[in-house]
Formats: sequence, C-alpha cells, structure tokens
Amino acid sequence: MTTSPLSSQPESTLPSTSSPGSTPAHDSASSTRMNGAVPSHALGTPLGQRRTRVLLLGAGELGREVTIALMRLGAWVCAADSYEGAPAAQLSHEHVVLDMSQPDLLDELIARIKPDIIIPEVEAIATSELAKAATAGIQVVPSSGIAAICMDRERLRVFAHERLGLPTTPYRFAGSLAELREGAETVGYPCVVKPIMSSSGHGQSVVRSPELLEAAWTEAQTGRRAAHGGEVSRVIVEALAPLAYELTVLTVCSSAGVVTCSPIGQVQDHGDYRESWQPAAIDDKTLETCRDIARDVVLGMRDEAGRSGELGWGVFGVELFELTDGSVLFNEVSPRPHDTGMVTMASQRLSEFDLHARAVLGLPVTDGHTSLILQPGEVAASHAIVVQGEGEVVFTVVERALAEPGTDLRIFNKPAVHGHRRMAVALAVGADVADARNRAGRVADALDIDVDPPTVASSK
Repeated sequence: MTTSPLSSQPESTLPSTSSPGSTPAHDSASSTRMNGAVPSHALGTPLGQRRTRVLLLGAGELGREVTIALMRLGAWVCAADSYEGAPAAQLSHEHVVLDMSQPDLLDELIARIKPDIIIPEVEAIATSELAKAATAGIQVVPSSGIAAICMDRERLRVFAHERLGLPTTPYRFAGSLAELREGAETVGYPCVVKPIMSSSGHGQSVVRSPELLEAAWTEAQTGRRAAHGGEVSRVIVEALAPLAYELTVLTVCSSAGVVTCSPIGQVQDHGDYRESWQPAAIDDKTLETCRDIARDVVLGMRDEAGRSGELGWGVFGVELFELTDGSVLFNEVSPRPHDTGMVTMASQRLSEFDLHARAVLGLPVTDGHTSLILQPGEVAASHAIVVQGEGEVVFTVVERALAEPGTDLRIFNKPAVHGHRRMAVALAVGADVADARNRAGRVADALDIDVDPPTVASSK
C-alpha cells in the first residue's frame, strides 16, 4: 500500500495550525478556537437564551437522523432544504425552504439564524458562503475548505492522490468532449465517467468503447445534481477497476482524535446505494489496510482544516475499492454520514448519526464509542427501499414486514416521489452476511407500497 506522509504522525486532540504558536484566524464566543482550547457548547436549553444553534443544510433522511441525534444532546436545530416537507424539516425546531446554491439566499439565512454550527448535508451549496461563515467565527462541519474539496471530485482526487499519496485508479480530468476522448484513451477501456460535482451516481456512466463517450459526456452534463442550464461540468474519467468489493469506512474526527468504525460492505446500482452490511467479510490484512487509508485521508483533512484555524470534526464516509488481486484503492470521501452507514442503526452502540452529533459538538469519540453490538459472527444489513412512480407513497402491511425477529424499518417520510426515490430502509441482524441481507430483503419485499397520484401540485 502507498502510505500517506501523515500516517506516522500522532493523532493529537486538536487540529494543527499553520505554524507553531500562531493564532487561528477565526474565533467566536460560542466556539473558541484558540490554540489548546476545545470548543464547549451550552447544551440542554434549546428553547432558552444559551442554546447552541445548529443550521443543517440539507434535510433528507440522513439529515433527519442527524437532527434527532443533535436534539437528544440538547441542541437547537434549523433544517434547510430546497423543498417543503423534507424529512428533517418535519421535526426540527425551525425549517426553511431555499435554493442553497444561491449565495445571496444562503448569506441571508446564515445572517438571520446566527448559527454556532453549520452542518452541510448535501452537495448543492454555495461554498463561498461557508467560507465567509467560517471567517466570521462560525464552526463549519467539518470545515469550509474540506466541504468545498469533497464536493469537487477533481480537487478531492488531487488532494488524496497527489498530496497525500493514497492509491487510486488511473484517472484524467476533462473540460470538453475532446479532452474526454484523450483521457479515455489514456486510462483505457472500460472506464467510468463522472461529473466532478454530483453524488449518488447522478450523471455517471460506464463506457466500454469510444463510440459511447459522447453519450457519457451528455449524461454528465444533464444527469448530474445541481446542474444549471448552459453550465459545463468538468468530468473525471477513470479506469474501471476489477472490483472484489466496494467498502465504506466510517471515520470519526473528534476532540479525542481520529478513530474508525468496522468496514461496511455494499451493493450499488449505477453508483447509488442499495444494500450495505457490517462488518464486511474481509481478512485481517485488508481490514488494517482499509483503516490505514481511512485514517490517512481524515488526518490529512483535519490538518488541512487546522491550517485555516478550523476543526475538521465530524464523521467521514471513506469509500474504498478492494480489487480482485487483494489491493485496496481510495475512491472518494463524504464529509458527513454516509448512506451505506445507515446499517449502523442496527450494528453499532452509537450510529453514525450519534457519532457525528457528538463530534461536531466537541464531545470525545473513542474506539469504545464505535464498537459493534453484535454477537460473535453476527452481521447487520440494510436494504434501501426505492419506489418508482409519481405521487405520495403509502406503506401498508408493515406488521407483516416486521414479523421476523431481528428486523426493523425506517420510513423517511418524504412527501412524494417523482420518478424513483429512496423512501425507506430495512434493517436486519443475521447469522452471517447472506442471512442478514436476506432478512433485510424480506422486510422490503413484504411491504405493500402504493403511490397515490397527486390531485394538486405537490412538493418535491
């Protein structure tokens, strides 16, 4: 494995600064960032004068669980999203509907809410406003710079591979169809084409021959998230690696240092999560390699945050490839809880959402906090329930679906589906990977799901 130059450094409690003895650039009464000081937030009075105010940018199913975790610890939460009735907005103290990619609108929201902490949960955010917020002394999770890097595949790949030395697939970047053709010839076929700013497989294509490149370029421009008319997206083209497994290592950076969770196995469909299980069925050598890479990238990001006086705290979803020859490659990292990590609601003592809330509030997270609650040999699994249609989604015969012991169901309460949408997740614990996956799948299959056509114009 190619190791990061940071891998031998101690996992100190506080982020590094640009030079010894230097004063961080940003400070506030609610979030002290002087050298040697750990921010301490007032908790337990969300409706009082000394409340800790959290602004959640993105109110989907992951944001909903983060909101619950924050509220359990006594924080006040405002959830913002682009549509009315988003999952987290249904239970937060306050909710706002706006286009978060518009700098002026986001600036107005931050000025009105006056948050102590901003937690981005989606990619379509005006990152310039996050940088302004950090300069004003607001704690941006994990930091304004890291949020910007992780939203941009080009910046992220350069950071991880060229700066940290982490192993990746061969890749090139392209800003036109002509450049894409050149890049594809360099990395070879088959290859994968992805827009540099998107997620969950949106705008992604597998290309097996040169004549398919034009369609892949078009898909990257029109299918990506946060696409704006007439705006050309750069793309990354990378070799299609001979995969044995796709893995996620949830990694937590907190006031106590950097720790990793047990790796998570997964199944994706066109780049979008469909199943996950924990622990992944990998050998001890692969396990340590995965943890080393995950630590290296998060330590690098924590130190990058420290250079601007920010903290770098929170959960990171580090995505890895295990190849058929046993080698492990870095793929991407999400600076927030990961969709495959929903399995931790059944597998860990503290879910990824609980860990995220603790970390961003300045509470310590150690190896003991990330421990599994499974019996020896047991595995937990999650199965995404994706619904197709147009209208409101109604689940029935839930009692039949949950009749099997060791199973659970989390319905996201999204107001409607337009096309296809992830609307719930089934959870199960089994004797091994196959058993757990089968149990979770049976929960999903046992549900009756109706899509009621809208009678009036409905929200997204």
